[in-house]
Amino acid sequence: MTKSVDNWVLQMDTLLIANRAQLRRAAYKILSDWDRADDVIQDAYLKIRDYSSNKSEIRQPLAYLFQMVRNMAIDQYRRIALEMELFGGDKAGLLVPDTVRTPEACVMYAQHLELVVTALNKLPERTQRVFERYRIDGYTHRMIAEELNISVSLVNILIHEAIRQCRKSLSNRSVHDTH
Repeated sequence: MTKSVDNWVLQMDTLLIANRAQLRRAAYKILSDWDRADDVIQDAYLKIRDYSSNKSEIRQPLAYLFQMVRNMAIDQYRRIALEMELFGGDKAGLLVPDTVRTPEACVMYAQHLELVVTALNKLPERTQRVFERYRIDGYTHRMIAEELNISVSLVNILIHEAIRQCRKSLSNRSVHDTH
């Protein structure tokens, strides 16, 4: 590093240490959060320390540092306000019960998946393949028909047969569970 860069870094270090409490209060007045105020000070310090332009243009480094902290705090405040508007508060999501991922629901979904796989394995290979191409691979009826050299209407029939078999397997399970 050159001597002027060394002097700049030393001057910024000294200014930050001597004025940290005031800089922190300035950021806190905008953000109302001490941790975020500390983050802003750190970011501003790193930004001003790495300032690559002609440092001699900054005649009042302390005022520049305060202005930078203020601007960065305002930017962060606006970003937080926007996030709150878009996504709601942090605590809003904590109050919503998660009914999808309860242990009981996970077990039930796993059991249903096992029943569907078993039902599909009982089907003829061509029916399985048509169903997999349609539901898993996202093929259209026409694409499946061309690949397997069958008619589009037969593809439709085979898909409905597979779905019917899966539903039957699931409904048989429900009947057994209620007894």
